[in-house]
Amino acid sequence: MWKFPKQYAVIVIGAGHAGCEAAHAAAKMGAPTLLLSISLDTVAKLSCNPAFGGIGKGHIVREIDALGGIMGKCVDATGIQFRMLNATKGPAVWSPRAQTDRFLYQSYVKNLLEKVPHLEIKQGSVESLVMEEGLLVGVSTKEGIVYQGSHIVISSGTFMRGLLHIGETQFSGGRAGDQPSVGLSASLEQLGLELGRLKTGTPPRINRRSIDYSETEEQPGEEGIRFSYDDEIPRIAQVSCHITYTSPATKDIILQNIHRSPMYSGQIKGVGPRYCPSIEDKMVRFADKERHQLFLEPEGLTTDEVYVNGVSSSLPFDVQLQVIHSIPALRNAEIMRPAYAIEYDYVKSGQIYSTFETKKIPGLFLAGQINGTTGYEEAGGQGLMAGINAACKALGKPPFTLNRSEAYLGVLVDDLIRKELEEPYRMFTSRAEHRLLLRQDNADLRLRAYGYHLGMISETQYATLQKKKDILATEPLRLDKIFKQVEGKGYSLAQLMCRPENTYISLLRDYPDVLRDFGSDTNLQIELKLKYAGYIERQEGEIAKMAHLENAAIPNALDYKLIKGLRNEAQQKLAKSTPQTIGQASRLSGVSPADISVLMIYLKK
Repeated sequence: MWKFPKQYAVIVIGAGHAGCEAAHAAAKMGAPTLLLSISLDTVAKLSCNPAFGGIGKGHIVREIDALGGIMGKCVDATGIQFRMLNATKGPAVWSPRAQTDRFLYQSYVKNLLEKVPHLEIKQGSVESLVMEEGLLVGVSTKEGIVYQGSHIVISSGTFMRGLLHIGETQFSGGRAGDQPSVGLSASLEQLGLELGRLKTGTPPRINRRSIDYSETEEQPGEEGIRFSYDDEIPRIAQVSCHITYTSPATKDIILQNIHRSPMYSGQIKGVGPRYCPSIEDKMVRFADKERHQLFLEPEGLTTDEVYVNGVSSSLPFDVQLQVIHSIPALRNAEIMRPAYAIEYDYVKSGQIYSTFETKKIPGLFLAGQINGTTGYEEAGGQGLMAGINAACKALGKPPFTLNRSEAYLGVLVDDLIRKELEEPYRMFTSRAEHRLLLRQDNADLRLRAYGYHLGMISETQYATLQKKKDILATEPLRLDKIFKQVEGKGYSLAQLMCRPENTYISLLRDYPDVLRDFGSDTNLQIELKLKYAGYIERQEGEIAKMAHLENAAIPNALDYKLIKGLRNEAQQKLAKSTPQTIGQASRLSGVSPADISVLMIYLKK
């Protein structure tokens, strides 16, 4: 093995969405960083749907942007359709979603990273971690090179011992067309990490010219939707998606061939995501449903490939062809890429801290699907946090964490470190108990100051934030003092804003002499602050009451067996999970409020 002559502060393994965010964050903070990818042609590759956002996931993309990450800006620059999901519901669940150009997104991210100071990108397949005297000192590659660095982020995606399934056929791969990572799994096991197996899948891609669009419903995009809080990026050409449905014949074909699905034959051992079921699972689990909705989503502006969202499958190719042709709009469709399922290794829960550093190997951080999650957004958020903390440790700075009450990223890490995962984890708005405060529209107000102090946000960006905060602090008070006659009675503009039928824009039209146009983002914040003031104050009060628990630290070396009055089950759960705060401990299953009281009394003594 030849040692590469440079010493890096941070080494990131894997250039998927977690790896790209981790490498960008660490380098942006000033840490000399190396990003290693099995192939430089697959940096930021969209393995599944070329879409970002959605329920809960859109919140994460906006939080990544608020902290100084790159995903939101890259989506804005390469998006070919934008929509706001749940727009008819309350603001807590509004969720932006965008369809991107698969190839343009990938090249845009790679080019952006190539220009980041302190970041080097190299091709290399990591086989093992290098340890000396029990300390992490670098990584060795299949190419015979050792790269030196004591702070390493693994973001391996589905590559660790990846195994693809199409019917009875199975073959090794990180995803279709890419080699797996084999040695890394063995290296982690030798170092004491416990691994498990999970499964995910992807639908077939079909030729756009073979679709009968007369049998579909057009789903156009919307104007004014974006992910980044910074200057608007000019839109590229926009396209429509289309909706279609399965037929009774679809169900019959699948059930007649269910024994050929590796999910049902026992060939696949890993557990798949319950909230993103395969078409086989849908037909079995929802047997009473007559038809299932499908989305036909273009893969880009320079390709005729269309993603059939809703037909994820591991059935044999001949059955897939029958299934696709049983759908009226796709009766003559040409499958360009078959669907497949993939099994891969992940590190079981309870083995990382809230900084994403492993408990057994100081300096080793994990991000993305290796932690048992699914989704580009969840991976990107973890990568950002892991990269920040790897850089913080390398540069001698304090760690950076977020509470559940501050961000969906806080909810994500808290769930990962305290829950035993039985399936790939994905984010939903329902997972956040304070979701009215954690809206997608106010992520900059919640998190951008953190990004500034970490060195991820510029002076100009921070000044823009401060100006917005100043307006939000004074304008609602001003509107509460301006009265107008409505139906013979006097109401303040703040009171009128609280009426369901009124919006900031409608009142701006009615009272242009006193209302000011601060731009769509700030206008919306003023409106929501007034409309939901009572609910927001209530949630803020609940958070304040729990703050002392959330921040009360628990020593890592605490021996729970020494605590008298603590039940055996609680001792076992606390010892296994090793929570860092009382707040984390209080959310563990098997730990009661009485156990928490005993623990707090012991810590006070």
